[in-house]
Amino acid sequence: MRWKELEEEQCSIARTLSVIGDRWTLLILRECFMRVRRFEYFQSRLGITRHVLADRLRKLVEAGVLVRVPYQDRPVREEYRLTRKGLDLYPVLMSILKWGDTWRSDSDGVPVLHRHLPCGHVFQPVMACSECGEPVNPREVSVEPGPGITDEDAERYFVYGRHGSAGRATG
Repeated sequence: MRWKELEEEQCSIARTLSVIGDRWTLLILRECFMRVRRFEYFQSRLGITRHVLADRLRKLVEAGVLVRVPYQDRPVREEYRLTRKGLDLYPVLMSILKWGDTWRSDSDGVPVLHRHLPCGHVFQPVMACSECGEPVNPREVSVEPGPGITDEDAERYFVYGRHGSAGRATG
């Protein structure tokens, strides 16, 4: 499947990957959440080529994840800021971070800590049920067709035959 085709899939994960599904984009978003906003700072912090950086920033702006905001008039210079749509990617990056802290950290420990300013504590990202507040794990989740899926795609995604069970997350 081509990148362009992902945005047409009736799958929220595929559609999201069509926007943020490459390593440079995720690292640019990491920098955005660390309050990096200017092209030259992205470039120096990431070691990314100007061409690749400009392309990824353009795609994020086109997708409405970032917005360009002028910070200087002469010459005109702009910085990149997260939009509401971009800020909504924070839990995604924190989930990736938690996985990396759990499975890719060395014996010295995690490279970065996150402190929740209102309570003052260092925290670990946790995914919880929006209804009961309990932590969510894949063995306790069922997947069901939603209102935005066609019957054809529902059949494709929810009928696995002998190699899997429809509806239950595996793990």
